[in-house]
Amino acid sequence: MAETQQQQIRELRALNLTPKQIARKLGIKVSEVNAAIQNEAEQTALDRLEKGELEPVYQCLASENLLQLLLKNSPENSIKNLLTKIIPAKNNKEIERGLGLVVISRVARYNQITVCSYLLDVWCLGVKDATPPRTLDRREFKDFVEVLFEPFPEKPQEIGLEVAAGMIFSACEYAESLGFQPHKDFEKARSHIGNWDGKIRIECGRNGKPCFVSGPYDNSKKIIETLNKSRGEGNFDFIVGSAPGGRDFW
Repeated sequence: MAETQQQQIRELRALNLTPKQIARKLGIKVSEVNAAIQNEAEQTALDRLEKGELEPVYQCLASENLLQLLLKNSPENSIKNLLTKIIPAKNNKEIERGLGLVVISRVARYNQITVCSYLLDVWCLGVKDATPPRTLDRREFKDFVEVLFEPFPEKPQEIGLEVAAGMIFSACEYAESLGFQPHKDFEKARSHIGNWDGKIRIECGRNGKPCFVSGPYDNSKKIIETLNKSRGEGNFDFIVGSAPGGRDFW
């Protein structure tokens, strides 16, 4: 396809015309338009990769309970500007366990979305679990998100990337101050987040001190030993927990 025609397709796509409408206007096949759009998307992705740039954000989601932990005195009123909405806290068992979930997705190849998830223990362990980048189509992405947030009673809330980064790195920072490193897969999912300027934060800990809620896969003895070293005996709480609803959630 000639560069002139490629440029015409780009301009018409910028006007939000469908491939069928573009094909009709230019007198070419719809399949040719789709191929041109896909090639353009793939080339853009390659260009970004060569420059070390991240793909555009598709959607960031967080469990509702994490929104309640955002510090409202953030600089420049950042929270007010970046959040879709803040819903008053309800009777939420996830708040009682200190667990929250953040999902960050980015536009990948043509009609594809790359997604990472971060399970946060904001009371103690920081990033308790993470999924490395996974590329899905839009339908698969929707189903994947529904499964991820199923253990949480409230609908996930859409947030800005800056807020998502603040939630994740606040939890990381707090856990590291206690002597804990993020989940082993966090490094693979780290670059998906981007940079954090430290302005947006969430409140970590429970009642001003760490609280370890043990799950069936935690090495409780080792975690308590670490807390004794970093905070001292009696300066943290310990609760014996269990997996919610019988799910392998911890």
